[in-house]
Amino acid sequence: MENEPLIDEPLKSELSALYAAQGRHYHNLSHIEAMLALAGEYRGVLGDPEAVEAAIWFHDAIYDSRAKDNEAQSAALAEKKLAGRAEAGRLDRISAMIVATATHQLPLFDDAVATRDVGLFLDMDLSILGAAPDAFDAYERAVRREYDWVEEPMWRAGRSAVLKNFLARPHIFHTEEFRRRFEPQARANMARSLAALTAG
Repeated sequence: MENEPLIDEPLKSELSALYAAQGRHYHNLSHIEAMLALAGEYRGVLGDPEAVEAAIWFHDAIYDSRAKDNEAQSAALAEKKLAGRAEAGRLDRISAMIVATATHQLPLFDDAVATRDVGLFLDMDLSILGAAPDAFDAYERAVRREYDWVEEPMWRAGRSAVLKNFLARPHIFHTEEFRRRFEPQARANMARSLAALTAG
């Protein structure tokens, strides 16, 4: 169990197929690869890089824009697929990381290293918010396509509420590294998007 990787090639193939499903314009393999690249960059400061990589692979495995429990379903899938590959405490941490992407609030682990890992993981998931304006705009368009069943007035109201929620937080990112790297651009991007949504 110890020497076996958490995410082996057959599991990568299985998960890749889920991310390749029709209708995934943003929550697809490109999003996972972007997060894995960041995890690689920050590997030196992660307490359990393999657990973070497993959380990345599973966090959007179940994704239906009409559902309210994608994160819980993705966490349940991780628990099922990783059973026997990780001890219970580690599996709980992976599951908690995935569930935390529902609100992007930091879960309170009693372990400072685990808390830092989940902070970095959540920040990687939101790093697109601090991307260059054209990349951020492409992301916004991709998410809109995932919700193409939502009528425009409802979309504008819902998306505006999400952006306002993030902008109202004292910090969008949990870690000092990501705040320095992405926070100013993220605030500028979201303010610009919010202005466009509310201008109608």
